[in-house]
Amino acid sequence: QLQASGGGLVPAGASLRLSCAASGRTFSSYAMGWFRQAPGKEREFVAAINWIGVTTYYADSVKGRFTISKDNIKNTAYLQMNSLKPEDTAVYYCAASIKGNYVGGYYTAYDYWGQGTQVTVSS
Repeated sequence: QLQASGGGLVPAGASLRLSCAASGRTFSSYAMGWFRQAPGKEREFVAAINWIGVTTYYADSVKGRFTISKDNIKNTAYLQMNSLKPEDTAVYYCAASIKGNYVGGYYTAYDYWGQGTQVTVSS
């Protein structure tokens, strides 16, 4: 029901925009989050946004470089990633929480997950 896309191989300093398209139900009342998992590491929180797109929250490692947004008409969430670094290399997952005002990093708070999209940043 959540389809993440937009990943790829880019050089350090480049930008990418990830999309998370929802289908089968409307996610306009859901909070959305992005997580990532690098090889050999645990899944980590990246960014979250509340249902109406007003409140956002970022991991310190991406603050100032990444921007999360959502378009409730298109039923899609986005993660704009600028100034990418090799340490941003990971599989990126989008997630949705029925708690519409949740903007936290606990993965157990999210009810639906996308399949992931690979982001590779070369040095």
